[in-house]
Amino acid sequence: MTKYVAFLRAINVGGHAIMKMTDLKRMFESFGLENVQTYIQSGNVIFESEKSDAAALEKQIESHLENEAGSKLRLFLRTIQEVQSIASKSPFTPKMDKTVHVTFLNQKPDKKQREAVMSLKSEVDDFEVKGREVYNLRLDREKSIFSNNFIEKTLGLPGTTRNLTVIKKIAEKYK
Repeated sequence: MTKYVAFLRAINVGGHAIMKMTDLKRMFESFGLENVQTYIQSGNVIFESEKSDAAALEKQIESHLENEAGSKLRLFLRTIQEVQSIASKSPFTPKMDKTVHVTFLNQKPDKKQREAVMSLKSEVDDFEVKGREVYNLRLDREKSIFSNNFIEKTLGLPGTTRNLTVIKKIAEKYK
């Protein structure tokens, strides 16, 4: 059995795609996934599956969710080991009122896409691309250009963003 974390995009954020976590849990269980748990209200689902092909499983779950919810819901699947690595190998350590965010992507950005993100570095935002994740160190929340939509537009790839603190809590709680 492999333990996975599904990070759903735009669930219970800004009044869009409102979904009770109990309903989301029930949906994942109905897909034959085991030991399903949700973490906070923003679409984080932890579960186990005998399937080891994460990309195929991701597509299968998205298809099931679309049938159940009646609309397309994007998700970004990582094993719990990948989540632990993302949490522990962040290139940034936030201090005081600074925050680190991680945008999960469905594929690794190519060189041109990585360069586009890196060109956004400024005195208020720092960026790093590692694998299928984009890390942002937000140094000034008021002046920051960072948002999930901004990263999606810059890369031309779908993504979903979580605060590094949430990722660390998931990595620790569900190891």
